[in-house]
Amino acid sequence: MKALQIKGYGDIASNLTFNEVKKPVITDNQVLIEVHAAGVNPIDYKIVEGFMKQFNKLTFPAPIGFDVAGIVVEKGTKVKHLNIGDQVYSRVPSESPGTFAENIAVDSSVVSLKPTSLNFGEAASLPLVGLTTIQSFEKADLKPKDRILIHAGSGGIGTFAIQYAKSKEAYVYTTTSTKNVSWVKALGADRVIDYKSENYLDIVKDVDIVYDTLGGNYTTDAFQVIKQGGKVISIVGEVDKETAQELKLNRFIRFILSLKRRNITKQMQRKSAYYKLVLMKPNIHHLEEIRALTDNKLVKPVIDKSFPFVNAIDALLYQKNGRAKGKVIIEMK
Repeated sequence: MKALQIKGYGDIASNLTFNEVKKPVITDNQVLIEVHAAGVNPIDYKIVEGFMKQFNKLTFPAPIGFDVAGIVVEKGTKVKHLNIGDQVYSRVPSESPGTFAENIAVDSSVVSLKPTSLNFGEAASLPLVGLTTIQSFEKADLKPKDRILIHAGSGGIGTFAIQYAKSKEAYVYTTTSTKNVSWVKALGADRVIDYKSENYLDIVKDVDIVYDTLGGNYTTDAFQVIKQGGKVISIVGEVDKETAQELKLNRFIRFILSLKRRNITKQMQRKSAYYKLVLMKPNIHHLEEIRALTDNKLVKPVIDKSFPFVNAIDALLYQKNGRAKGKVIIEMK
């Protein structure tokens, strides 16, 4: 079968290649999915560029891709909730990527029936952004009438997060560029801030939660806009003490990380605030929640552009340029 693989660390165009590889052989707990569509995420090109090698050094050639939608063509003897022919979707575990291929073997515990209201491309756009947002908002304990700032409202995470927050009856602030203001407002955001002409720090005050999708100064500035006792949930910020323990990092690494987050620690103490870096984990129950949300028309996928599999490298380059409105998809079928 054909698969896109990473052949080395560096720039995207030079370090990805299409190879013929053996079709995966499944274990008793796995299903073999014939891939119809795969979602592209920033983590994909960051892995190619080597930003993640301190956590997981690759052996080349290495598979790539985490979001998938397709059809079950084989199932292991211990798989009970899925059948051959089922249309499914998943965010595969970080240790076993490979959705940018014609077939992938996936542990059935992280595979759900796809939303019936969506095609394969739409379904493949949702796992990572949906799981990340649901798990982040669980950490934030988002409740009705909470006021939340969601950065980068036109991106893949932002488009899902706005809709999900509104389904929870929260009041949503978000930021975007001038050309996307009306489009993002149509997703349900209550106050869309045009960062080209407005400074969100002058507008957003005393919110309950900041959903930090940008990192850097946006992480530390979040403490300026939350209320006393508010919460900053980040997916790109510094590693907090709790997350460092979850990762089972050694004492020296934890000490280095504590130095890196000193400014955040000071801000937390000043505001009596909660800060958490969320590392998304595949979760079938959250996939089932996403399915219910989409089938009940509470959340809709937002796709910027789809690429055929032969142009998968172009899809990653397009994702990296940072201008996508919603998700980028690779179509296999």
